[in-house]
Amino acid sequence: MQTSESFRLSAVLAFSGGFQDAYTYNMRDHVFANAQTGNVVLMSQNFMQGNAVMGFHYMFPLLSFAVGIFIAEQIENKFKNSKGIHWRQIILFIEILMLGLVGFMPLKLNMIANMLVSFSCAMQVQTFRKVHGYGYASTMCIGNLRSGTESLSHYLRNKDKESLYKALHFWGIIIIFAIGAGSGGVLSNIWGIKTILVSPILLTFVIIMMIKEDR
Repeated sequence: MQTSESFRLSAVLAFSGGFQDAYTYNMRDHVFANAQTGNVVLMSQNFMQGNAVMGFHYMFPLLSFAVGIFIAEQIENKFKNSKGIHWRQIILFIEILMLGLVGFMPLKLNMIANMLVSFSCAMQVQTFRKVHGYGYASTMCIGNLRSGTESLSHYLRNKDKESLYKALHFWGIIIIFAIGAGSGGVLSNIWGIKTILVSPILLTFVIIMMIKEDR
């Protein structure tokens, strides 16, 4: 199993994912960086109410998320077989740069800040898609909630230990995401716009884990 699929690495990514979502919601005009479903709902509502400015307020992070997915896939395709730096490390370096910039953007640049965080989250969710071989998302909960509950149901019906093992992985990721979100919300009220700088530090630890594996 690759380090990129280990539970501890996935846990750091999930904590950072929840942290970022809480940060943009609390500090950057109540926009969700990760949960794009909420942005789609608010975008559509505002456009239909004739509030185009607020509609674009939610649309641009949504488009930025889509671009992040596209760029991450292109990087994977180009560098997947590279014998130098690992393609996932390239993604992480870009994330660190984007989130680092957000930490120094004034509130008047909230739109750009939200777009950068959404772009970063999209690259992460596209790049890290498995924990111990199970498909998961490190920046949102709905898929993990479905998979974890389904696995738990299988276990209760069949007493299959593999299903319990799988369920614990998904529910563990959800709990860690929630802790990250709670921490991001609390610290945002203390540290303000620079709170997001916690995420680049966490992602640096992820790179270190991966470098140790390569060695």
